[in-house]
Amino acid sequence: MKLDRKEILKALETITIAGEGKNMVESGAVANVLTFGDEVVVDLVLHTPAMHIKKRAEDDIKKTIHELISTDAKIKVNIKVETPEKAEIKGRAIPGIKNIIAVASGKGGVGKSTVTANIAVTLAKMGFKVGVLDADIYGPSMPIMFDVENEKPVSITVDGKSKMKPIESYEIKMLSIGFFTAPSQAVIWRGPMAAKALNQMIFDADWGELDFMLLDLPPGTGDIHLSIMQSLPITGAVVVSTPQAVALADAKKGVSMFMQDNINVPVLGIIENMAYFTPEELPNNKYYIFGQEGAKNLAADLDVPFLGEVPIVQSIREAGDYGRPAALQTASPIEAVFEEITRNVVQEVVNRNESLPATEAIKITTMAGCSAVKKN
Repeated sequence: MKLDRKEILKALETITIAGEGKNMVESGAVANVLTFGDEVVVDLVLHTPAMHIKKRAEDDIKKTIHELISTDAKIKVNIKVETPEKAEIKGRAIPGIKNIIAVASGKGGVGKSTVTANIAVTLAKMGFKVGVLDADIYGPSMPIMFDVENEKPVSITVDGKSKMKPIESYEIKMLSIGFFTAPSQAVIWRGPMAAKALNQMIFDADWGELDFMLLDLPPGTGDIHLSIMQSLPITGAVVVSTPQAVALADAKKGVSMFMQDNINVPVLGIIENMAYFTPEELPNNKYYIFGQEGAKNLAADLDVPFLGEVPIVQSIREAGDYGRPAALQTASPIEAVFEEITRNVVQEVVNRNESLPATEAIKITTMAGCSAVKKN
């Protein structure tokens, strides 16, 4: 049979590329459609190099043409990535920052930001100089967790240049898009705008001397993550997950992202959050509500360190809501939990910096090296 180009274009109008909002024909993603008898070639132009977006677009095109046009059609999809110039960030180190740790999760709602906040305050209690960049553009939570949601960064002059002064709380320096938007305001930005905002918070701020900068990444493996890895020499990544299978499946993808050959960011380890519940009246009992040791087993399967587990404790949630991270509770069981996890993170950073070369540049970015943490 002979395929009709107009019918194919009409079929492609039923497909929307993730993050675009319009169908692929209306958005201009379909650059050209050529037909040769029962063969069709679709030239597609995307604005993100994310592999899962490209794969999904290709699969959707083939499935749609087979379902709506012909099951016998022979389909070839050529994908070209054209990243807008304003989304491109040249990777460079930030003077004075020794180690940059990305805290990630494949799935939302697993407590990644809570873990980030508590590791940050624990590092500060250990005597390290710490900063937190809330890179979750669409769901910033650090201003609430550190009780600074009404604060606004001010402009200062450093070496003749205007810089943002990070907000400080509990001896932690931090910046978040939450400082620049109203609490009820939704951030409805495409990738290039989000990348530009991150670029400003990273490089147009006076971070000063830091032993650790923690990056609270959004869930998933997408545009923001690529922008961050374009921007900075990431020392290593920590992945947070809960024990249930649906979260572990996404955590595995998060680990896989950092281990990609063209990214190659060392994975420092996996943290299991909401590991178990112990009622006050039964202090010797542990109830594994979401499953037992799922993240620990995943770490073993992937051959990455297991950094520790955080139980389900009401005070952790309450502390985050009230803006005082639970690890600040002196001589409490929660303080001990996060102290153990944080020591493991620091040790893995030491091991990484002593045994591995500086993070290599990847094709979409240039990465510089970073100095090792010194043992006391």
